[in-house]
Amino acid sequence: MPTSMPKKTSLPKSQDLLAWYDRHRRRLPWRAPPGRVSDPYAVWLSEIMLQQTTVTAVKPYYEKFLALWPTVRDLADAPVGDVMAAWAGLGYYARARNLHKCAGVVASDHGGVFPDTEDGLRTLPGIGPYTAAAIAAIAFNRHAVVVDGNVERVMARLFAVTEPLPHSKPKLRELAATLTPRNRAGDYAQGVMDLGATVCTPKSPACVICPWNDVCEARRQGIAERLPAKVKKAETPLRYGLAFWMVRADGCVALTRRPPKGLLGGMMEVPGSDWRGAPWKTKDAVYPVLHTFTHFRLEVTVHAADLTKAQAGKLGKDVIWTPLDKLDKAGLPSVMAKMAQHALSFC
Repeated sequence: MPTSMPKKTSLPKSQDLLAWYDRHRRRLPWRAPPGRVSDPYAVWLSEIMLQQTTVTAVKPYYEKFLALWPTVRDLADAPVGDVMAAWAGLGYYARARNLHKCAGVVASDHGGVFPDTEDGLRTLPGIGPYTAAAIAAIAFNRHAVVVDGNVERVMARLFAVTEPLPHSKPKLRELAATLTPRNRAGDYAQGVMDLGATVCTPKSPACVICPWNDVCEARRQGIAERLPAKVKKAETPLRYGLAFWMVRADGCVALTRRPPKGLLGGMMEVPGSDWRGAPWKTKDAVYPVLHTFTHFRLEVTVHAADLTKAQAGKLGKDVIWTPLDKLDKAGLPSVMAKMAQHALSFC
């Protein structure tokens, strides 16, 4: 007698996820209780910070920014250098420049009030499709489809989408749209993201406690841990640079500010060479500083020198002489902080 096939799972329901979210949601400083909309400024600030960054890393930065600049007008009025310095260490520094620019537009063109629609939000600097949808749903309870990496993973497993990312993105968005409810859209969006972050995790998903475990097609097929599939990435290229740790007789170190546009634009730096694909020739046998960016890895050799007053004077007016005991206040991005620490330890 032929063996019958397992019964296909039924469709997931948003109500089941909302009931789970009401009980198990993460308590986050920018998040309002279920059934209430969050402050648009808080949502916007947290969403910009959370791009390519973890909740754990963002919390202290978010709290620091709110303490320094409680409203979008306060942030708009702040010097951009202060904003960049407060952002130092969080990475992806174009976000900080756009954050300040966006605050200025909201303050000057919108009376300090964020637009309450996706289309309106997308006109603001630094706000793309995902962020606009997240703010519209969470801060204004608009019916917006919010899709980040957590949501893509949940959808891929719920519906057993085996096509690899990024090719499957349109399909996963369509599936997310079919589940997004008209009511409590903001809570639902946060619920799916919480589910992906705490239960439907990339490795070893806790399927037994998932509110959708009985309707998950990937779980039924036994392939949940293999989804979402991803196109194999090309090998990350390696670039090389030189950095010059120059200390004046009074104990101040030479720093400069990078150009306003480009990687680490507007941030403080240890002066150095361009970053290129071929190693720089150097006679000094020193350990390099290694740092990984999104699209490449960097290996920097740090050279140190104690300068006389005359030598220091020849460096020009663009040099910012910084006392060594004030380096932690200089707003150095992570890669430059690594160079400084390396110089202080080995040079």
